[in-house]
Amino acid sequence: FELMLNDIVKCQSISISPPNENIVVNNPSRPWWERYQPISYKICTRSGNENEFRDMVTRCNNVGVRIYVDAVINHMCGEGGGAGTSSTCGSYFNAGNREFPAVPYSGWDFNDGKCKTSSGGIESYNDAYQVRDCRLVGLLDLALEKDYVRTQIANYLNNLIDIGVAGFRLDASKHMWPGDIKAVLDKLHNLNTKWFPGGSRPFIFQEVIDLGGEAITSSEYFGNGRVTEFKYGAKLGTVIRRWNGEKMAYLKNWGEGWGFMPSDRALVFVDNHDNQRGHGAGGSSILTFWDARLYKMAVGFMLAHPYGFTRVMSSYRWPRYFVNGQDVNDWIGPPNNNGVIKEVTINPDTTCGNDWVCEHRWRQIRNMVIFRNVVDGQPFQNWWDNGSNQVAFGRGNKGFIVFNNDDWSLSTTLQTGLPGGTYCDVISGDKINGNCTGIKVYVSSDGKAQFSISNSAEDPFIAIHADSKL
Repeated sequence: FELMLNDIVKCQSISISPPNENIVVNNPSRPWWERYQPISYKICTRSGNENEFRDMVTRCNNVGVRIYVDAVINHMCGEGGGAGTSSTCGSYFNAGNREFPAVPYSGWDFNDGKCKTSSGGIESYNDAYQVRDCRLVGLLDLALEKDYVRTQIANYLNNLIDIGVAGFRLDASKHMWPGDIKAVLDKLHNLNTKWFPGGSRPFIFQEVIDLGGEAITSSEYFGNGRVTEFKYGAKLGTVIRRWNGEKMAYLKNWGEGWGFMPSDRALVFVDNHDNQRGHGAGGSSILTFWDARLYKMAVGFMLAHPYGFTRVMSSYRWPRYFVNGQDVNDWIGPPNNNGVIKEVTINPDTTCGNDWVCEHRWRQIRNMVIFRNVVDGQPFQNWWDNGSNQVAFGRGNKGFIVFNNDDWSLSTTLQTGLPGGTYCDVISGDKINGNCTGIKVYVSSDGKAQFSISNSAEDPFIAIHADSKL
């Protein structure tokens, strides 16, 4: 989130902040949310320009790293954005007159005449027409039923596809009609055959916040691609925090059994850039890097469990300041020097400096990403729980994970489903040159292993997999 394009090259497979020109907000000073207020579809932001973007995508694709772009296509900047060239590439705009000549869009291209509320904004989420035809927090709502608007958006996305991106997060999808999204997607090119098989289509995931009780449901969007399952992080946070009498033992039927959307439609995450700041959905139950011990357990559970297409967050720190339970600094943008985003420095222990959190580089999370890849396609089996907050499960004969989220130690023998041998726990350490820097787990020929996890352990969970066998 908000990483410099040159720093993204060092990653694995990633969903990046909006790369198109946005409004420059100076009050407050350069907040993260300015990037969700487009001025044009030029690739030109604080993260870098089009040449840098092309270089990043090329270098990433050349080493098998896929880029998914956060596409802000529901709206332009806010109605109070003023007029002038206060934009990341210096393009002129006049929000009051609905003029965005760098696209170009004019008054004809917005939903002002279609919205039926007196304010012009969304006043009730029980009315699907308002949610889709009126302004989301004052942002100028594009008329996506117009072929001209669809074509401008498709041209932007096709430019990105031709450069080599693999797909898109469609921001604010709930605020667009599913049929309008489909019409845009139908105009998209196949992926660039320099890196992808012929006929490959872009991977699409749509941001739809559906916690139930509103006019719009996630299922309306299944035909277009995957959809964000916001219930996932909200519920998992509640369970791992042990709020409301929830226990990890109840996770045995995690997924559809908890009222979530079908696994093959779901895009899941423990937190995202919105709800780690109390925006979006999920409220105070959302776990983030600020709650590192519980967060690592939650991400570990997510990556071990077969449900959904998983996304890991990579954040930056900001100086939180709570007033009446609200973080009044939740607007603060990425680490910067006078507005120039700081580079990601790498510490000797492989974590990041300059206030970049880089959760994706934490050993426990990085190794669980590897775990997920190793167990891909393997069945969920060998579930065990103690009726409380000690649980374990396996993925076929490829992986096994054990959690202790109780206030007492765990010591038990469990059926792992793995072949006999000595395995390296990838949470407490790494397998390096055939040796293990962490806990060793001995699996007998019948697949059983003894596990001991103190409730005071730095990371009260253990994970072993086929590639961590010594």
